[in-house]
Amino acid sequence: MTFNKADYDKYAYEPFAVTVDLAVLTIRSGALHVLLVERGQEPYAGHWALPGGFVEPRESAETAARRELAEETGLADVTGLHLEQLRTYSEPDRDPRMRVVSVAFTALLPDAPEPHAGSDAARASWLPYEEGRPLAFDHDVILADAHERVDAKLEYTCLATAFCPPEFTLGELQQVYETVWGTDLDRPNFRRKVLATPGFVEPVPGGARLTGGRGKPAALYRAGPATALHPPLLRPSREGRPA
Repeated sequence: MTFNKADYDKYAYEPFAVTVDLAVLTIRSGALHVLLVERGQEPYAGHWALPGGFVEPRESAETAARRELAEETGLADVTGLHLEQLRTYSEPDRDPRMRVVSVAFTALLPDAPEPHAGSDAARASWLPYEEGRPLAFDHDVILADAHERVDAKLEYTCLATAFCPPEFTLGELQQVYETVWGTDLDRPNFRRKVLATPGFVEPVPGGARLTGGRGKPAALYRAGPATALHPPLLRPSREGRPA
């Protein structure tokens, strides 16, 4: 039987909207930051929120996410910005205007340019990541989920090296992990695991850098050819066991 579009009643179900929200994280001045906008319109006017907005009828969710990011924060065609779909948020009362389903995206951005507000955003800024920060809608939940996703991404990929200089010490690499994970790591154990992971880092021949104190200069490394970590570099357990 051939489907006849004219026979389908598109008003048989209550309409709802689809939006996108973006949880974009970076490291600035040695601390984890998140890209937030101050809403210029109701609902939640004056509240901080994740960048985002409504998906237009003829665009995909990812296209809408990149458009909204550019319109609300001015970050368009950012080098190294890989948006990863996080999950869908569909609680019936998450938006006071109407039934709204949001497709959330996340990214950990190595090179973070300064944003500038546009569209319906009053301000756009990189703010230090804080657990429990009150945000508009259910954006605090989305941000917490994004942080968990990024934490896990550092376990299984070589993404952390993108936040280091082209030539870096293992201490600088460890600092990236500690900043994102929000915990201290055991230095000898971290060093052992990094050097035992094939393709993670490569030594710079003859390279060394003084890192303070009276010790000998620290050896320098560069990112290796690997893209995934085998075995993974796991986070400390909830009981605080060092990685």
